[in-house]
Amino acid sequence: MIGKLPRDVLEAVLETVPVEFSVLDADDKVLAWNKHETRIFKRPGAVVGRDVRNCHPEKSLHKVEQILSEMKSEERDRARFWIDMQIGNTSEKQKILIEYYALRDPTGKYLGCLEASQNISDLQKITGEKRLL
Repeated sequence: MIGKLPRDVLEAVLETVPVEFSVLDADDKVLAWNKHETRIFKRPGAVVGRDVRNCHPEKSLHKVEQILSEMKSEERDRARFWIDMQIGNTSEKQKILIEYYALRDPTGKYLGCLEASQNISDLQKITGEKRLL
């Protein structure tokens, strides 16, 4: 990153980006997440510091473990998948994009993982182009 952001600005940026994310350390412990009140995949605050395996449903746990293992062994830097999910009181399912990104230092050492989720249903409806003003 070029430049430095004051902490309050950085926190505002992380809460404003239209993506919810969780950050894991190299030992698969949950460090932090954003958008706590509006998350698609809600977690209790007590999850901070705990193993990420405690945050995923049993049926998807083997894939999460595979992704993290492949990131640690440098076989992969990113995983992307999507699911259809009912959110809130709407009966219509929403398309949720889920991405995992390996976090590495400048030498390539694995530091952890960024898990990002976003409701992309409205993005899928975009057609043509809309220019500024």
